[in-house]
Amino acid sequence: MEVVGIILSLFLLMFFAYRGFSVILFAPVFALLAASMSGLPLMPAYTELFMAKAVTYIKSFFPVFLLGAVFGKIMEDTGLAKGIAHSIMKTLGKERAILAVVLAGAALTYGGVSLFVVVFAVYPFASALFKEADIPKRLLPAAIALGAFTATMDCLPGTPQIQNLIPTNFFGTNIYAAPILGLIGGISIFTLGVMWLERRRKQAANNGEGYGVHTLNEAEPSASIKLPSIQVAILPLLTVLVVNYVMTQVFTWDPNMLAPFQAMKLPLTAPALKNVISIWSLIIALVCGILLAIALGFNNLGKGLLAKSLNAGAIGSLLAIMNTASEVGYGNVISSLSGFKHISNALMSIKVGGSPLVSEAVTVNILAGVTGSASGGMSIALDLMAKDWLAWANSIGMSPEILHRVASMASGGMDTLPHNGAVITLLAVCGLTHKDSYGDIFVLTVLKTLMVFVIILLHATTGIL
Repeated sequence: MEVVGIILSLFLLMFFAYRGFSVILFAPVFALLAASMSGLPLMPAYTELFMAKAVTYIKSFFPVFLLGAVFGKIMEDTGLAKGIAHSIMKTLGKERAILAVVLAGAALTYGGVSLFVVVFAVYPFASALFKEADIPKRLLPAAIALGAFTATMDCLPGTPQIQNLIPTNFFGTNIYAAPILGLIGGISIFTLGVMWLERRRKQAANNGEGYGVHTLNEAEPSASIKLPSIQVAILPLLTVLVVNYVMTQVFTWDPNMLAPFQAMKLPLTAPALKNVISIWSLIIALVCGILLAIALGFNNLGKGLLAKSLNAGAIGSLLAIMNTASEVGYGNVISSLSGFKHISNALMSIKVGGSPLVSEAVTVNILAGVTGSASGGMSIALDLMAKDWLAWANSIGMSPEILHRVASMASGGMDTLPHNGAVITLLAVCGLTHKDSYGDIFVLTVLKTLMVFVIILLHATTGIL
């Protein structure tokens, strides 16, 4: 009955998320459903299990959600993000329209701009470019997703997206973990993804299909709009990358910094400095990026818009962090149930290749797919099983860096199923439906998922990181 309760709970959470209901409200509801079917009293399960882990997650990652959202909003409102997107697309032109859209999204996300902000920044120019090149608009969401939702989200070393940051808290790694494998995986996904979309474009052209007749969200950017040059607009992104690298790889942190706080016996103090260096580094980098973006784009903000941008970014971060924290709290309740031991034993028994990598990849992929969230699914998986995977890796002399990279890349696999929030937002912004465009997005989802296992095989045969 306990296992049935867990499966039923997972199914209902996925179904309600797909139907658009907030996981902030329904994650605790279905967690308590599973708890009640296992005989646990409801109120302690809610306050002592669900809320405890949700609060721990917020403590660890809220600054990154907050500053990332503010940075993205400032980049959007100052026109800096649009300036980068427009310059890349204009330079490559309609002959390479698909590649231009992919690279525009990749440049912004690798620089630390939120995936959601990238969609809004890239779409106006991308739709105009696709129309000029007479490429079917139904391929546009997949092109934007390939640029923003794939390699620069979780593969490439140093990407400041949250999906690359979360594993550092569990494995004591940094965001540059397993750089060679990350580069190979990221470049492979970009190359194969562009090849697929170009193949689809040629098929459409051979069938006489053009851009199509569309009425939703077809406003084109004004020809007279004044956007910053790419040389100026890209400076805040480079600042985030450079400062983050320096603080992570070059700067020497005082190893005794945490000692006074550990002596206070605070309940949520990090166990070791290595668990928080990546988070601290990204916080500093994002603050520097925000300040530079404000300075460069201040004239475009207008009277009173700076306060509105900062407030909007701060408020927007609350929904993102609470969604993910609720999913993490849900996972904490599930992991405490006796029935979960059977499930975890089954997942840990996946010993393909004699290492924890396949077990980790399968678990993270499944939970990211169920929750419709890369960060949420990975957080649940790592919170439940990271210690076991790390112990297993240590027993065979495996570097935690490969655990980090596999977890990060696996989170970006099946997360983009139809109920994923970013997918729903992307289609809405493009004025298209799942029926119109999801097929090509799903191909990218399969590609991302398979690439994780290619990376595992490559590491097993060569030992490279």
